[in-house]
Amino acid sequence: MKLKSFEQFNCSLAQTLSVIGEHWTLLIIRDAFFGLTRFDQFYKSLGISRNVLTLRLKKLVEEGVLHKSEGPGHPEYRLSEKGLALQPILVAMTQWGEHHMPHPEGERIVFTDLQNGRRIRPVSICADDGRVLGPSDLRTQFGPGVWNGESAPRQPDTLTAVLSGLIGTGSDSSEH
Repeated sequence: MKLKSFEQFNCSLAQTLSVIGEHWTLLIIRDAFFGLTRFDQFYKSLGISRNVLTLRLKKLVEEGVLHKSEGPGHPEYRLSEKGLALQPILVAMTQWGEHHMPHPEGERIVFTDLQNGRRIRPVSICADDGRVLGPSDLRTQFGPGVWNGESAPRQPDTLTAVLSGLIGTGSDSSEH
């Protein structure tokens, strides 16, 4: 079954999902962070079919998330700057999974600071003064890139409108 593309949506989250939203893709990126670089390494680690792996690697190279080495020998796939920028997302998702879907025998992945060997804090959203912000502390507003001259986006689709309905922040959607 072909997955729906989000490329036509003028939404940064939808655009991100069009590149990394498929589950095999995220696992390939995870394995690249673990140091895997070759097709056969990804294949062995994931147990994914060769044709699906080929398509996902090709997409990640086309999107600039991975660089593919050219030349003699087996090509290697390495995270680009764009790929390395995904680290906070993968760490946050991993931490979420450890917290909300724990394994009965304990943690599966622990992140530590190379400098001091201590665990890192959970990934969070911080204000410019360093305060950790929760869902009710954020307001989502449209930026200049959302207006395409054809129509205004639907207000109920904003994160704030959704969150205010769930957690009762009392914010008025007309502000967003």
